[in-house]
Amino acid sequence: MSEQQHVERPPLRVPQTLQAIAGITWRLLIVGIALYLLVLALNLIFPVALAFFLAMFTTALADPIAGIFQRVLPKWLSVVLALLLIFLGAAFLIGRVIGSIIEQGPELVSAISAGITEIENWLQQGPLSLTADQVGQAEEKAQELLASLGQSAVQLVVNELGTLGTLIVAGSVYIFGTIFFMTTGREIWQWAVGWAPERTRASVDVCGQLAWNNVAGYTRGVVLVAIADATLVLIGLLILGVPLAPVLAAVVFVGAFIPVIGAPIATLLAALVALATMGPTTAVLVVVLTIIVGSFDGDVLQPLVMGRTVQLHPLAIVSIIAVGAITLGIVGALIAIPVASSLYAVLKYLTGRDPDHPFPPDQAAEGTTVDEVDQPEPAKGS
Repeated sequence: MSEQQHVERPPLRVPQTLQAIAGITWRLLIVGIALYLLVLALNLIFPVALAFFLAMFTTALADPIAGIFQRVLPKWLSVVLALLLIFLGAAFLIGRVIGSIIEQGPELVSAISAGITEIENWLQQGPLSLTADQVGQAEEKAQELLASLGQSAVQLVVNELGTLGTLIVAGSVYIFGTIFFMTTGREIWQWAVGWAPERTRASVDVCGQLAWNNVAGYTRGVVLVAIADATLVLIGLLILGVPLAPVLAAVVFVGAFIPVIGAPIATLLAALVALATMGPTTAVLVVVLTIIVGSFDGDVLQPLVMGRTVQLHPLAIVSIIAVGAITLGIVGALIAIPVASSLYAVLKYLTGRDPDHPFPPDQAAEGTTVDEVDQPEPAKGS
């Protein structure tokens, strides 16, 4: 009986595609864990973190003004004048918004309630023929959703900034943070970069600059967009003859700080007022005004004012705002986009997808890939 020949099978090899997917997956898991731990750490010091974030926002607004003053004045005096101008401007805008809401708030609430009643009547008597119970359930769910968002924001502020001592500490961090960011911001950043390993300092420096450029550009742009949206809505409502136009424009100004959806949602309140006071025709025209303002905001104002700062698809922006609102309420909705756009810019750079900033900066000219850079150098004599 002849012996069976032993056939050697080739060793099992993992496909290159699966290796690449596995490598990306475990790296993403590590990054996700690191971000989760970072969020937990920031949550422990939320008042200080929020104060630093607001200080960055104020610095982004005041720094260009200080640069203009610095052409003819000393640096410290330029910083003081720029901050004073920013605070006076913010106080004026906030005062006008709050004043309009306080002065015409009761009339606005009555008009909105009357508009909601008109919609309820149409839902019951119109083509949908809903019952009163169905309309009531829909109202309860909407009220619960709005209450939960508002309550989460209020609870967050009360819990974290509730004590007088914490408020004083956070306010002090905000004031001194703004002053030192404007006067010695470059030195602070260079000191922070100096703690990174020498081979990664250039990349860390670029990441920080990209993140700051996004936060600064977004902050300056969103204020200009909010003013422009409120002005356009005010002009449109005055032309249509809608009552309470100033307070409705003030609401739009506040809502415009939430990109894409803030101003249109706020403008819909004007449609409710128009429905209750001037009939469905004017309400439809206000809805058309909402569409025009939203299109002008997304297609003209934001690209023109913010440029390439927010390079996110509108669907991504809406999703990110929803996540921020669910987690941190109104505060989360306000800070979600600058944080997300900064992270996106950094990730674009780190993955080599930013043509203006090749990664890594010292090896990119030689055509070296990221994986090749991470490989250890072979031992001498091998």
